[in-house]
Amino acid sequence: MLNTASGRAAMAMVIACFASIAAGQEREPDPICADDRFVLMKPEAIDAVGSYRSTLGLCRASRGETAVAIRSFLMNGERGLLLVDPDRLTTRLARAVCWRCEDVGDDALGDTRLAAAIAQSSEPPPLLARGVFESAGLAHGKGPGSYVTADLCPSPYPLDRAFFDALVKAGPHTPLAIAISGLWLLRHPEDFAWLKALDESGALDILWVNHSFHHPYNPRAPDQRNFLLAPGTDVDAEVLDTERLLIANGVTPSVFFRFPGLVASAPLLQAVRRHHLVAVGADA
Repeated sequence: MLNTASGRAAMAMVIACFASIAAGQEREPDPICADDRFVLMKPEAIDAVGSYRSTLGLCRASRGETAVAIRSFLMNGERGLLLVDPDRLTTRLARAVCWRCEDVGDDALGDTRLAAAIAQSSEPPPLLARGVFESAGLAHGKGPGSYVTADLCPSPYPLDRAFFDALVKAGPHTPLAIAISGLWLLRHPEDFAWLKALDESGALDILWVNHSFHHPYNPRAPDQRNFLLAPGTDVDAEVLDTERLLIANGVTPSVFFRFPGLVASAPLLQAVRRHHLVAVGADA
């Protein structure tokens, strides 16, 4: 965590970076960017999202809006950005042509909520005897109420729709965080389309949490050699390919990540931090 003095200095850096982007670039809003959303017309295969990479940029739109870019990609011949509001922690996909971005380091995030959440979620919890962390990441909120989450691991079984139907009865826009693995989406396209329709209709307000692509699991392996700690696991691909698949299927990845099995290590926590994601655990 940043102390008060360093926090003010870092935040001043953020403001200065945004100002430098804007300096000499003020112009009338481009009519082509009246709507800068990166919209997918129909579901695509994951390979349709190319040149997908982590980045960190302070960005400004022609109409004056600011955001932080954490990913850039190419799709249908156009470059897109995954943008984060550093205080609300919301994400959206935007057309890169409508934004001017300056590459920065982590310090440029200053004392924003995004910087604090990334730092706090990457702090190792108490080490268990077998050498791994359990429920790594943020597990408690500061406000009252409960957080409802669901994990979609690569199961062969169909979705338990009754659970989600019960949530819908709580009222429109009921918030729900779904930690989704890439293999689950590929194996259950109809269930995914059903969930996506609930979100788009306003019946639920779904936050799509990255749960890794393959979600490796060996029931005979100990935790220290299981899940993302399994030998040969490409952690970067597990993170980024899930986001690519979500984008190809018309939804926006959130800034959150949940470890398969809730099992992690210090290097895994740092890998997620390197991609500017907030790890979330559970309190049960």
